[in-house]
Amino acid sequence: MFLLCVCVCTDGNECTKASAQSCGECIQAGEKCGWCTDEGFLKEGEQKSTRCDEIEALIKKGCTKASIEDPRGTVTVNKNQSLTDRTKDGVKLKPDQITQIQPQKLSLDLRSVHSPKFILTFKRAEDYPIDLYYLMDLSYSMKDDLENVKNLGTDLMSEMQKITSDFRIGFGSFVEKTVMPYISTTPAKLLNPCTSDQNCTSPFSYKNVLSLTSDGTQFNNLVSKQQISGNLDSPEGGFDAIMQVAVCANQIGWRNVTRLLVFSTDAGFHFAGDGKLGGIVLPNDGKCHLQDNMYTMSHYYDYPSIAHLVQKLSENNIQTIFAVTKEFQPVYQELKNLIPKSAVGTLSSDSGNVIKLIIDAYNSLSSEIILENSRLPEGVSISYISHCKNGVSGTGENGRKCSNISIGDQVTFEVAVTAKGCPSKGKSETIKIKPLGFTEEVEIVLNFICECECHKEGIPNSPACHFGNGTLECGACRCNEGRIGRVCECSKDEVRTEDLDANCRMDNGTDICSNNGDCVCGTCECKKRDNPEERYSGKFCECDNFSCDRSNNKLCGGHGRCECRKCICDANYTGSACDCSLDTSTCLASNKQICNGRGTCECGVCKCTDSKFQGPTCEICPTCPGVCTEHKDCVQCRAFGTGDKKDTCEKECSYFNLITKKKKEELPEPNDQPYINHCKERDANDCWFFFTYATRNDSTVEVHVAEELECPSGPDIIPIVAGVVAGIVLIGLALLLIWKLLMIIHDRREFAKFEKEKMNAKWDAGENPIYKSAVTTVVNPKYEGK
Repeated sequence: MFLLCVCVCTDGNECTKASAQSCGECIQAGEKCGWCTDEGFLKEGEQKSTRCDEIEALIKKGCTKASIEDPRGTVTVNKNQSLTDRTKDGVKLKPDQITQIQPQKLSLDLRSVHSPKFILTFKRAEDYPIDLYYLMDLSYSMKDDLENVKNLGTDLMSEMQKITSDFRIGFGSFVEKTVMPYISTTPAKLLNPCTSDQNCTSPFSYKNVLSLTSDGTQFNNLVSKQQISGNLDSPEGGFDAIMQVAVCANQIGWRNVTRLLVFSTDAGFHFAGDGKLGGIVLPNDGKCHLQDNMYTMSHYYDYPSIAHLVQKLSENNIQTIFAVTKEFQPVYQELKNLIPKSAVGTLSSDSGNVIKLIIDAYNSLSSEIILENSRLPEGVSISYISHCKNGVSGTGENGRKCSNISIGDQVTFEVAVTAKGCPSKGKSETIKIKPLGFTEEVEIVLNFICECECHKEGIPNSPACHFGNGTLECGACRCNEGRIGRVCECSKDEVRTEDLDANCRMDNGTDICSNNGDCVCGTCECKKRDNPEERYSGKFCECDNFSCDRSNNKLCGGHGRCECRKCICDANYTGSACDCSLDTSTCLASNKQICNGRGTCECGVCKCTDSKFQGPTCEICPTCPGVCTEHKDCVQCRAFGTGDKKDTCEKECSYFNLITKKKKEELPEPNDQPYINHCKERDANDCWFFFTYATRNDSTVEVHVAEELECPSGPDIIPIVAGVVAGIVLIGLALLLIWKLLMIIHDRREFAKFEKEKMNAKWDAGENPIYKSAVTTVVNPKYEGK
């Protein structure tokens, strides 16, 4: 089974959206849809389509499993022969006795959207027969290739014997259509299209030289007699030849075995539409037109298209090997991608490697298994999951095939067929699945489930359907033409009359069906909500199951169900929104009393009656003394005869039993008694005393006291005084050292400053500006020094 994940969103599901009026319509709406046949299932105001919903939803609404129609798709194996090898019990089987795929015939009962699965197993049989037809281009450029092909028969036969003991070989040749402009139509060129010094045969489109035979010598003899021909343009008419080889099974001699077609050329090809150059516009009819082993309609029909060739090669289980020269290998590689189960090999310039090319291409083709199905009816789809060698699996397009399959290897395919709705109006359909290149196929008969089983038990013109105005089937009335209503009580003409509308108003109000439905034949049919979990009900659609009070954003607090806008609470819950719990376990205090005996439990929460107490169980009292502090004085007076109550001890402190212990380690542990408090209190002498306070189950109080006190020892004066004096001395020394250090630093800075200023001093050696000399010297301007 497929794992189908469905997201149920608040905007409805496919079952309720379908508004199915019958069981047949319901099961076609979706895989999870079921129909409730219980006649009393519908509530007042609910539409007939309410019977159609998901299975879980129907059960939740009160429909029993026995009353739910939910047919499932099934797979029935009609023919299941075991996989075989070529040899069985020492006897070599005929080709039609070999089984390579299992099972061979199945019947599928398909329900809408439901996808039943079945397993196909394939195993390559050993020594499986092979038919190989060699189709060769005999245009002039292939002259040297023909010489090497003349001995191909016996050589190839010898090599293929290593693969199979049952091998047959045939030969055909082609050139081009025998019309202009593909060939020259002058009389001389029709006789010899080559130059005068070359002896060539007349041009032809396709010739079946040798039908398939197991005689390799005959192949050599006939091929050696072949002559090269010629044409004008570069592309050849090979597609005409391939079409005739594929469809002329009787003339070629094809058996229901592995069929190989080797197409050898050193040029390109013409295809559909190129015939217009020669005035040929009629599309290729895909039929055999061989007379005396010659194709006679090349001048009448256009070249076939690639898609047409793919169809015919697939129909006739022919695997194609394109043996082409290196120059045209990219072209034929693209062609190979369009033709399933085909291969391309690089042919040497003289075709000397043709045998190795054929062997390699055959091994490549036979090691790949590709499943193909015939045309599917509208609304039907198919999917595959492959389980190949070494644990390799594939889905999608890769789910159709397995690679690297050797002889004897076994692979499996999971196949799922899905129908949407009710294809072919419920009539059976037949499809076929086969491995490409093999004649064996699996036949699958598809039966579509368009109606429920209860449909067969329907009562036509049932009195339950308003005096026979409908057929009672699957718990509901299927109305006759022109009738409407839950029990077909009205004709379509009466649907909107005022008199009938008055019956749909509650309390003579103005709203028809409370604005939540439609008045059909004087009866309210409530509207559907987008959320399939929500619905209107009631005679006037006045009720619903989604307008009740909410708590914590949950309808009826999540502790009840909503009926006619009121919450019906579960056990232990009450309140308008079912938010009040009647369970008192949440109110129990640590002393097992409800709310510590100081409050009441309301809706699972304590309401404290004593204002001093608070908390979820009324056990917290911020202003109350603690147990230890409260009983400290009584314990002190009874155990040690001291404390504030030593004078009134017998009167006030006789409410507990006192038990003394030597040390505090001997006091009871917390687990020894259910409600025990460990206390540590200080007396007037600053000594600590230890005791435990416990309440037994019989309400008696028991106090255990340790006689040994913990008193603080007095301080040692000498170390304290010595420490203080030592501290003062050390602090004084530290201060002196700091002062001395600061002074040294200051002196050094001042001395450095003095030295710097001394070095920078400059003494002026010039004359005193105040000094005036007593001697004045005057120079006679007339004196010339004589």
